[in-house]
Amino acid sequence: MARRALILIESNTTGTGLLFCQAAKRLGVQPIILSADPARYDYLSAESIEAIRVDTDNLDALINECSWLHATYEIAGITSVMESFYATVGKLCRHFDLPGPNPLSIERCCDKFSQRQLLAEAGVPIPAYRLAANAIDVENSAADIGLPVVVKPALDSGGSEGVRLCRNMDELSEHTTYLLNGKHIWRSSPRILVEEFAQGPFYGAQIMGNEVIAISAADFNPPPHFVFREESLPALLTLDEHERITDISLSCLRALDLGWGPTNIDLRWTKRGPVVIEVNPRLAGTPDPQMVELAYGIDLVTEHIKLVIGEEWDLRRRHSLTAAARFLVPDRDGIVDFIKGHSRATAVSGVAGVKFYVAPKTPIVRKGDHRDYLGYVIAAAPSLAQTKRVLQDAVDLIDWSITPFPTLGEQEQSAAPYLSEPGGLAAGKS
Repeated sequence: MARRALILIESNTTGTGLLFCQAAKRLGVQPIILSADPARYDYLSAESIEAIRVDTDNLDALINECSWLHATYEIAGITSVMESFYATVGKLCRHFDLPGPNPLSIERCCDKFSQRQLLAEAGVPIPAYRLAANAIDVENSAADIGLPVVVKPALDSGGSEGVRLCRNMDELSEHTTYLLNGKHIWRSSPRILVEEFAQGPFYGAQIMGNEVIAISAADFNPPPHFVFREESLPALLTLDEHERITDISLSCLRALDLGWGPTNIDLRWTKRGPVVIEVNPRLAGTPDPQMVELAYGIDLVTEHIKLVIGEEWDLRRRHSLTAAARFLVPDRDGIVDFIKGHSRATAVSGVAGVKFYVAPKTPIVRKGDHRDYLGYVIAAAPSLAQTKRVLQDAVDLIDWSITPFPTLGEQEQSAAPYLSEPGGLAAGKS
């Protein structure tokens, strides 16, 4: 009998891909990664996970590779942890007659402009928005909406990549230049979304199928970027507030024809109530799945894989705690001298995990998105106040140092002795 395999299209470097592979193994299914560059994922060799190099932007190449694998394995399911490949997953699942998401619905949802249009047509509360193709469009859109505005790529890159709050015309011009002049990596023709800045507390709804599993609260580091500082669940909401967020979240599923598998929805509670910022047709990244498991005993990764491989999932709560995560964010660019305190922080009672993404000598160039994180600490306790105390105790035991990159003048000064020596660069000048 052929061994059952779970095909994962690409992975990520922040942990969710590893969680998927580990959960698949527990379910008796062999995980296999299809990737354009398997070397990106350092956990593969440590976990003895098979990886195959293939052009993951080429649907025909993926179909051919899966067909070859079918000669050796029983392909139990196909999925991805990355939103940019989720529509491809849907197409592969349809080709091989496997359970999977509707690829058309995923494509429309991942296009933020199309998503906005569908939500608006359904009467879902969203920020005012405009679509722009060039700098003049961006400036006119901001004038129509009124500053401050949020400027972002229309095609979702995930993790707030390319997203910025622009509070004045200088910031607007600067970010538009960043997006259009080659610094942002586009997967298609550049299209920019300019949105009203919806102000108010931030909440995230995590959904499986048509059921809201958890609602979290989060705050950010200082603007103009949207880099998370801390997240906790369950959010401290009244019954009415919880019901309103739940109702609006389910309205998003109907408007976007979602409801198969996982969805996570970002909202702000504004003066007019909850406003939908973003609908993401995928499982949220780490540490959100771990927080849900800590708070409620529901392993969203495992339950998602069960759905993918055609088994029945179980979304019942086993217990009720408060879980929270604190993100470790650098305050400067430079080279990491050291980052320490992992074992001490892990030993704090109530801490469920400490993760460092960097090591000494790692260069840090802040992007203003999820790539800035040095790591995180996650904890759980009976109440939010207790959980926050545990988090703070653990974070206080973590320390790091970053030496700023040398300025141009410092570089020239350090190179001066070499340049003045016989045979140095200066001697070779003609």
